[in-house]
Amino acid sequence: MVVASSPVVPSDGRPVVVFLGTSLTAGLGLEREDETYVSRLVALADSAGKPFRAINAGVSGETSAGGLRRLDWVLRERLDVLLLELGANDGLRGQDPFALSDNLTQIIRRTRTRYPEARVILAGMEAPPNLGDAYTAAFRQVFVAIADNEKTDLIPFLLDGVAGVPQFNQDDRIHPTAEGHSMVAAHAWPVLEAVLDGLAADRR
Repeated sequence: MVVASSPVVPSDGRPVVVFLGTSLTAGLGLEREDETYVSRLVALADSAGKPFRAINAGVSGETSAGGLRRLDWVLRERLDVLLLELGANDGLRGQDPFALSDNLTQIIRRTRTRYPEARVILAGMEAPPNLGDAYTAAFRQVFVAIADNEKTDLIPFLLDGVAGVPQFNQDDRIHPTAEGHSMVAAHAWPVLEAVLDGLAADRR
């Protein structure tokens, strides 16, 4: 399942949040689009009276390098917030954490070059434990260091409370169920809400 960016449409006043990510963002294995954590975040924002327009740019199997390659296409449409959910597939493949760091940093900087006022939320990920303590520690630190160096907002681990819990994951034990996506959205919402509040304050 891939829900790609749509052609540019006139602004309706809501902030635009682009979700650049993997199969997690795309909602692989779910029956309906409204079951994704992206759609659940939209619902949470609507309920809180803080609506935004979501652009789901999740692609199954995407790596940080792939996200960087298609960034110009994603940035065709104006955005106010970029929620960057990349790295899980890098970790599953045991790819170099330094390369991951470089790719994510380039995505953040190029986004801000195009849209200087944009806010960036970095979704932290964890590498599989079978890759060893040294690798998992280095992988985890990538997200912490980037958030600090690039002054982004950080969700320390997007799948906290979901990863590795059978009842919240599909049969592949990797992709969350609809209930798992609800938990992901609940976990991400406080960070996104604070960013939306900041945008609203800046516009006053």
